[in-house]
Amino acid sequence: MANAEGSGRPAEAFGPTAVGPATPAQARLRAARLALWLVVAVLASRQVAVVLRTPRGERLTDLETWVGPYGVLHVNGSLYDSTRFTGTPFAGLVLKPLTRTAEQALGWGWTFGTLLLVAALGLVAARALPQPVSRRTSLLAAPVAISLLMLSLPVRNTLWLGQTSIIPVLLVLLGCFAVRGRRAGGLLIGFAAALQPTVLLFVPLLWFTGRRTAALTTAGTFVACTAVAWVAMAHDSYMYWVHHMAGTGLGGEADDLANQSLHGALLRLGLSGPLEVTLFLLFGVGVAALGLRRAVRYARDGQLLLAVAITGCAAIAVSPTAWQHQLLWVVLAVVGRAGKRASDRYVWPVAVVLVMTLPATIMLPDMAALYIVRDNVVLLAAVAAAAVVPFLCRTSPYYRSPVPTAYAPPVPARFRRVPLLPFLRRVLTRPSVLLELLLIRVTYAAYQQVRLGVTADRATAERHGREIHALEKWLSIDIERRANHAVVKVDWLRSFFDFYYASFHFAVPLTILAVLYVRRPVDYRWARSALGLATLLGLLGFWLYPLAPPRLMPGLGFIDTVHGVQDFSQPDYGVMTEVTNQYAAMPSLHFGWSLWCGIVIAALAPKWWMKALGLLHPLFTASAIVATANHWVLDAVGGAVIVGAGFGLTYLLSGPRAASETAAGTRPRQEPVDSPLAEAGGTRN
Repeated sequence: MANAEGSGRPAEAFGPTAVGPATPAQARLRAARLALWLVVAVLASRQVAVVLRTPRGERLTDLETWVGPYGVLHVNGSLYDSTRFTGTPFAGLVLKPLTRTAEQALGWGWTFGTLLLVAALGLVAARALPQPVSRRTSLLAAPVAISLLMLSLPVRNTLWLGQTSIIPVLLVLLGCFAVRGRRAGGLLIGFAAALQPTVLLFVPLLWFTGRRTAALTTAGTFVACTAVAWVAMAHDSYMYWVHHMAGTGLGGEADDLANQSLHGALLRLGLSGPLEVTLFLLFGVGVAALGLRRAVRYARDGQLLLAVAITGCAAIAVSPTAWQHQLLWVVLAVVGRAGKRASDRYVWPVAVVLVMTLPATIMLPDMAALYIVRDNVVLLAAVAAAAVVPFLCRTSPYYRSPVPTAYAPPVPARFRRVPLLPFLRRVLTRPSVLLELLLIRVTYAAYQQVRLGVTADRATAERHGREIHALEKWLSIDIERRANHAVVKVDWLRSFFDFYYASFHFAVPLTILAVLYVRRPVDYRWARSALGLATLLGLLGFWLYPLAPPRLMPGLGFIDTVHGVQDFSQPDYGVMTEVTNQYAAMPSLHFGWSLWCGIVIAALAPKWWMKALGLLHPLFTASAIVATANHWVLDAVGGAVIVGAGFGLTYLLSGPRAASETAAGTRPRQEPVDSPLAEAGGTRN
């Protein structure tokens, strides 16, 4: 299947061949390549350290089920009596002679062996990129591919559990791209199918792409290996292929979240019995047929690696059980190109990287309505790759030359060295909504994790609280207690501030971002960048200066109007107590985000009354955080400082805000050929 249709490249493309001094561009490329290989080394070292630092009974737990004196491969009965061993009988036959070695090298040997397999997989995948590729891409592809594999959840789970699921994927790639001769390739793929039966889905791919010798060899190798295992282990073979119906029911419960197959998804939806089996067969056949049709088309187009990835994704969906460590095919689907615009070209790769490197709980919020998506996010990615995403063919004019991104004309800055990063030009078109939602969600989840992780002991937080209170008294701005007790006496005012504090913190910024995204995409990017930088500075403040808010300062007489009387040793923040750092008060992001809202509205609103109304939001928020005893006055000052710094950094890095007439739907006029803007790739309205 290998190299005739343009997948793969000559060996000399992996290294420079020119003789003589390197140009500055070549020097930068070598530096980037060296840096990426250093990243690979760091990631590999980290993976080894994580595994080996884990106590013996908590690491490589799947590996320990079939090695050692009581492992399933040492028992006299069936391998499947305990359902712990999920491999095929042929896998048991192959692994049995290795159990003594694995038992002695449990840890170092197995972990380093797995890392070598990951490195080989990344090298083969980089070698298989469809032509044409630039020299820069060919040089950087291997370390990028290995790094992505190292970070992916399937590889991390494989290293943690001690699984062998990388081997079938590597055998398929070797059979398709590395060995010469279709029979040799078919032997490797058939051997992979004997270890993981869903690999048989590659037989029709080989057949319909004209590689019938390889297809027949694959099928014959699978049959021969299975027959050998049946002769040597008849009872085990019967248990696996007949009693367990090709492994169904082995391992964990089929409705477990780790099973990212259509069968597992249907079970999680509450379906069972004949209805579930019927739907699984219907959906499975549909995904397999559509996936194979698309894979054949892309294989004939010369994108063999994408065709292999699509077939593997279809195999994930149709398998009765597809555990997390068996989902590497989705990672390989990152090579597909989707989108006619240059700005859309990153949507699919970023989505795949996020899905395959982050837990589903970070990808989507903890909302019951989204559980169906969150619990099956990897399956949805596999089905999308197999049957939905419209990857571009190499014959498409957009494959190598997507519609270029339109940029706003540069706005002169007041300072000579602004912007510091000239490549951060103002983009006219709005970004992909899917990509923005993914990035906003992941960023907020990271913000939550960092904010929760930056904790301090109560004594330190209260000491800082006394420092802030003393400084406010010296400045004569210690109004928190008077405001707090005054509001408590007025029921409607207390209810108003409680509601405002609890309800508008997220709603208003998200609403503003949504309006800007739809109506003014250039200003959306400007405002989003300022908000993101301000939030990062806020997290730095939480880390450097953990602070007890007034409501958690004993002896000062504050009343928590939102959450009620507090136990200072175990403060309560309502339903968010377990996921919120109680001492993340300086700076106040409540006020900081509201001030950001006010500045954005004041800068962009077309009418004066809208600007004035927008400025009321930070005023009400400042009143609410003080009156409810959730922040000191100086916390609000800190929030104002980080917001100012966020806008200032945005200005320094990317220059002044682009003109407001560059709104959504405006079609920029192309610059004349001799225009400096046209030479730089920019456009003007």
